[in-house]
Amino acid sequence: MKIVIQRVKSASVTVDEELVSSIGRGLLVFAGIGHEDTEKEADNLVNKVLKAKFWPDENGAQWKKNVQDIEGEVLCVSQFTLYGKMKKGNKPDFHDAAKPEAARRIYDYFYNKMGSSYIPGRVKNGVFQAMMEVELKNDGPVGVDYRSEDAAVTIEINTNLPKKEPKEPKDPKSESTTEHDGPIQQTFEFKIPPELLQ
Repeated sequence: MKIVIQRVKSASVTVDEELVSSIGRGLLVFAGIGHEDTEKEADNLVNKVLKAKFWPDENGAQWKKNVQDIEGEVLCVSQFTLYGKMKKGNKPDFHDAAKPEAARRIYDYFYNKMGSSYIPGRVKNGVFQAMMEVELKNDGPVGVDYRSEDAAVTIEINTNLPKKEPKEPKDPKSESTTEHDGPIQQTFEFKIPPELLQ
């Protein structure tokens, strides 16, 4: 599962020229669902979103308060294009995104979990599979020093990062080491066919 979080002063979703949802200060969360995603990934990301410290405290110290601390709002928007790839040519490939039925189930779980974990009235939603127009006002100008209080914040989180492959253990029969005062000495054993010794 992938999400992109933006700290906003306001955000809204419009479908067919009709306002569907809007929030004030808080977080705009674009969420994409992959083939292997389950409720477990959704639970982890809900916790990340609600606990992420994107705002300064009363003394101006950065990255101290989360959306719950400031009593902000959250707008969730389904976004399968987060799984788009452009390895070949100029046309995006969306094969890594989950099929609509599976994606809707996990996305709905994600949205409902966000509401039940926070305050339902402060968590808003877009429209799944609709042509949405999303408007937002970033909380701070883009491109300023990240340490600034007014810095815009856009964070991507991916629960499907590839895992590192474990290193293969060395074969003790083919390699041995002997410790002494100098550098480590390595010895190798080779088997020579008997016919070559005649």
